[in-house]
Amino acid sequence: MEDLRHMTEVECMCILQSKPISVEEEAGAGELIVGGERAARDGLQMLLRRAFAVSAELGKVFHRLEKGRWSRVHSTAVRVHSHMRSLVHEYSSVRGSLPEMQKYEKSLLDKCLELTTITERCVHTEDEFLLRSMKEATQEILTDISDSFSQMIDMALANEIQILIRQIETSDNVYTIGGAISSLLSLTQDGPQLCSIIAKEGAVVALFKICRQDCFSCLYAHALRTVASICCVEEGINQLEKPIVVAYLCNRTIWKKRHLEESAEVWDLSGLPQVDGILCLADILTDESNAEAARAEAAAVVAQITSPHHTFTQHLGSFLENMQDIVTALIKLCRDASSGESFLLASAALANITFFDTMACEILLQLGAIHILFGACRDRHRVDTPYSKDQVATILANLSVLEQSASEVLQENGIERLLLLLAEKPSSSSPSEGAACERVQQKAAVTLARLSRDPEVAQTAIQLQAIPHLIELCRSPAERNSSDSVLVACLAALRRLVAVCPDSIEDADHQQLIKPRLVDSFLLCSNMEESFV
Repeated sequence: MEDLRHMTEVECMCILQSKPISVEEEAGAGELIVGGERAARDGLQMLLRRAFAVSAELGKVFHRLEKGRWSRVHSTAVRVHSHMRSLVHEYSSVRGSLPEMQKYEKSLLDKCLELTTITERCVHTEDEFLLRSMKEATQEILTDISDSFSQMIDMALANEIQILIRQIETSDNVYTIGGAISSLLSLTQDGPQLCSIIAKEGAVVALFKICRQDCFSCLYAHALRTVASICCVEEGINQLEKPIVVAYLCNRTIWKKRHLEESAEVWDLSGLPQVDGILCLADILTDESNAEAARAEAAAVVAQITSPHHTFTQHLGSFLENMQDIVTALIKLCRDASSGESFLLASAALANITFFDTMACEILLQLGAIHILFGACRDRHRVDTPYSKDQVATILANLSVLEQSASEVLQENGIERLLLLLAEKPSSSSPSEGAACERVQQKAAVTLARLSRDPEVAQTAIQLQAIPHLIELCRSPAERNSSDSVLVACLAALRRLVAVCPDSIEDADHQQLIKPRLVDSFLLCSNMEESFV
């Protein structure tokens, strides 16, 4: 029924003059009038639905204008005007007409009226010269409408997000705060643009304030999951170094939030410790009295902010200062995780950190990470998917750069486990699972190649029939899912092993896989299924 009101005929909307449909007469403010804590959430949903409807109609106008279908252009332009008037009316009736939005509202409505007028003229003319000039003018108006509409919606969304953040900062009710956090989390799923707006409005600091209060410990995991989603954008990561100001009440251990500007009391915060988001994450991870779910979500935030896929990630000063504690807590979480999800989040954070700073690899070796990771691989409750194995293989590949890792891998019978990872196959036709299996194979081969610098490791791998397995991966595209990255890694590992024991490979394989340049062997193997005439 909610969707239906956006699918009405143009004539119906014109007759109604965009007045909101309401069951009760006193509900004159439309769908935004709801009671209590749901107002902000419902306001956001209305705003997003209306924005989506207007954006969809604008897209149709652009498309139909390109094809010169003027009658359809006009009818769609009327719908755009109708939706725009409805949005402005409903939003201003509840939130009031915000001064900064008034200029956009009037300009948009005027331009929408201009659009319907000019398209109506085009419907009633067949003058090609006039239509061409009108097309250019219409495109300019449409562009202006789109730009102004985006700016107005961003401003309105920022206002709604501010309302949610104020609920988080001022309420003492767990359910109210939880509802506001849920709304923010839902918004983060609608794309990076909304995440940027949420971050700029200070949501990250507000959520971390929740995580500094024992009385809201049940909300830690929920708040941290939202932080991780916000930190997919640069603005979110930058917020992690903002100071989090909270105040103690007397000598109690419970943190209490106060809006100092609104309080009649005078609070002296000069002696209180200043913390930021990174230190807060470290505290949550290292405090084993916190629920595993909360620590796992803190690990998810660490994984997000250290992702090598971020082009804007910089070395956060406080992160480097707390790296020892964070890495220690994460490897302990890998060891003690009671579920595959907790292990995945903790291992993903560790995998990213090993790219983020080489010091992390040395810390992990000192903490017995190789023993813990191979132990986890034998436990199907912790390592239960190719995605988890991908993280393990990544950590092992980065640890294998250090010479002392070879002896520890041998102690754990790790070569046998690496060969099992080399044989990883997807259990379904899911493209993402297939890609994860390729990454597992590639990183297992890279680890094997790096460890084989040690003659003892190389001899052990040869005894375990690593060479025939690597040859099969090189020669059979199906075994490696036709992945070029797996092929390169397997060729490198194979050449490293054969260098230690030249007699371990047949002459035909040697001529094709070892003797030529690496690029020539790669081209030969990658083209095996192709036929050239």
